Amino acid sequence: MPRLILMGPPGSGKGTQGEILADSWQVPKIAPGDIFRSEIKQGTELGLKVKSFSDSGRLVPDEVVIEVIAARLKQPDTQVGWILDGFPRTVAQAEALDVLLAELNQPYDSVINLDVSEQFLIDRLKARAIDQGRADDTEEVIKNRLEEYNAKTRPLLEFYGENVTQVDGTPSMPEVTETIRKFFA
Repeated sequence: MPRLILMGPPGSGKGTQGEILADSWQVPKIAPGDIFRSEIKQGTELGLKVKSFSDSGRLVPDEVVIEVIAARLKQPDTQVGWILDGFPRTVAQAEALDVLLAELNQPYDSVINLDVSEQFLIDRLKARAIDQGRADDTEEVIKNRLEEYNAKTRPLLEFYGENVTQVDGTPSMPEVTETIRKFFA
């Protein structure tokens, strides 16, 4: 089963594709955002810390995210494969992930980047905010998240270089899923 790093800007469809592929391949989808939302809902110390960052549109600091991912990748269900969704988000996180994966003897198989235009993302995220009642998806916060993504996460495309496969994230969900699956057939 694959070990896949799924990349793309906020709203590109990483979460949806990660869930579909994880179910299909019977591997865990590991997403800091999912872990953090659970912690926020439970009102934990980590949840309160994370909420202060997300409410202002800022990313959670690297050291916090790396600690959470390291703990998750050490769990037994990750031995068969995994999909990382929304991690790494910075070059420092990618470097820490490389070290961690070497320690765990779990190298990644591929990096998939869902490529979507900024205006498409803004429109999609505004619609999602209405549909899901997500207070963290106001237009101002969306633009802040995209600025942070462009400054901190987009450089990962260069970091991973030839290992990145670009996938157009604008077609229908099933079309994007099928395009990704073809790389693992």
